[in-house]
Order: sequence, then C-alpha cells, then structure tokens
Amino acid sequence: MKQLEEIKDIIRDHKAELAEEFSVAEIGVFGSVVRGEAREDSDVDVLVDFSHPIGLMKFMRLEYHLEELFGGTKVDLVSRKALKPYIGKTILREVQYV
Repeated sequence: MKQLEEIKDIIRDHKAELAEEFSVAEIGVFGSVVRGEAREDSDVDVLVDFSHPIGLMKFMRLEYHLEELFGGTKVDLVSRKALKPYIGKTILREVQYV
C-alpha cells in the first residue's frame, strides 16, 4: 500500500494527462489513506469532479488507469456529483485535493 504523499505525487505527476484524457477538473484522496488507517489490502478512495460529463465506460477506464498508476492497488473512484448528502459531507471534509 502506497502512502498518502506518494499517491498525491503520482496524481500530481499525471494531472495534465488525467485532465486531457479523462476530463478531470479536480481530483483528491479521502478515506483510510488520508486518515492513516490504511492496511496493506486497503483500496485508495479517490474523489473526482469532471470538466464536463463523461460516460460510464470512460469513468471505468479512469478507475483502471488510476489502479495502474498506483501499482495495482484497487481504486474506489467516486464522482463528486454522485455523493449522497450524509456521507458526502464527511468525504468533503476529509478529501485532500491534489
């Protein structure tokens, strides 16, 4: 499992590519990695906002691409627009944008 700063560095290094190829406007990390509670088998929770709507296939390709960038670590990709009111507030307080 990669540490938070390493994950943020990887995102930072590929941010232009993510914007161009997947229309990523904002991207951040939340969950156990941010809280320092991640285990070796934990996934990386990623919150993303898009510059314009993308389809399901492109969304899934982005999730897979991030997993590759993180060395095979599972990614749980969440669109900011899909956040539910209660859990969304918690995520938005916790997220660390890159």
